[in-house]
Amino acid sequence: MTSSTRPSSSGPFPNRRALTVLGSINLDLIATAERLPTAGETIGGGALSRQPGGKGANQAAAAARLDGAARMIGAVGDDDAGREMLEALTAAGVDVSDVAHRSTPTGTALIVVDSAGENQIVVCPGANGEVSLDGVGFAEDETLLCQLEVGLDVVVEASRRHPGFFALNAAPAQSLPAELVERCDLVIVNETEYELIPELSQARLVAVTYGKDGSALFRDGKEVARAAGRSATVVNTIGAGDAFCAAFVLGLRNGLSDEQALAAANAVGADAVGQHSSQPVLGRLDSYVGAASA
Repeated sequence: MTSSTRPSSSGPFPNRRALTVLGSINLDLIATAERLPTAGETIGGGALSRQPGGKGANQAAAAARLDGAARMIGAVGDDDAGREMLEALTAAGVDVSDVAHRSTPTGTALIVVDSAGENQIVVCPGANGEVSLDGVGFAEDETLLCQLEVGLDVVVEASRRHPGFFALNAAPAQSLPAELVERCDLVIVNETEYELIPELSQARLVAVTYGKDGSALFRDGKEVARAAGRSATVVNTIGAGDAFCAAFVLGLRNGLSDEQALAAANAVGADAVGQHSSQPVLGRLDSYVGAASA
C-alpha cells in the first residue's frame, strides 16, 4: 500500500495537530543473511545495504507520510551520512530545521537481518549523543514524541519544557525516573520492554505491541482496548515498531477511539514489515483506518 498524496486540514482529520519527533538519526548498515549468526560464528553469503534509520527519524518519516508533515529535533554529523539522512527526511516531508550539525560523526546502526525478518542491532550513537534543545521551541497544540536513543536527560528536559501532549516510546528499555513516567500522556513499548520497565505500572496510559498478536492499551495498569494483529509477509521488522508509534499517536490525537487507533496502527505496522526499508513508504492514515475496519 503506497501513496504520495498528503492529507490536508480539510481531509478526514480536520482538527489535525502537528507532530514533532525528538530522537535519533542513524545511517543503517544492513547485512541480510539466511540466518543470524550465533556467538563467535561467521556467516557468509550476506547482502549489504545502507538506509536512512534511527528510531526518531523513522518515526518522523512515518508521521510525515501518514499525516502530510512532521518536525524532527535531533543531530547529525557534518558528513556525507548526515547529509544523506537529512535528504531522506526532507523527501518524506519532514521539517529538519531543528536538526543540529555536530563535528561528531552521524550515528550508525549495524544490523543483521535473517530471511524471516528477525534482526540483531548494535547502535553507535555518534551525534545522537549531542542532541540539545538549545533554540528549540514548543507549541501547546503540538504533540511531541520521544524515544530513548538520545540522552535521557534531553528527554526529561523536553518533558519539562513541552506544554502539550507528550508521548514516549520507551525504547531501548531502561529505568525511567518517576518524574518522566508521571509526565507522559502516553507510553508505547513492545511486550519485552513492558516487562523490563516496572515503572510503567505507574504510567497513566501505555500501549503495548505483541507482534503478530496485535496490540493493547492499558490505562492505570488496566487493559481498556485491544486490536488483533494483521496478516503480513515479513521482510524486515526494523521500522515496523516506529511506524506503529507514529500511527498510534496520530490516531489518538486526531480523534480516533482507542480501538480504532490500535487497529490502524497495527495495519500500518503490517504494511511496514513487508518492505525492506527502515523508513517504509506508507499511505495516508485514513486509508489504514478504513482498511482496519473492513
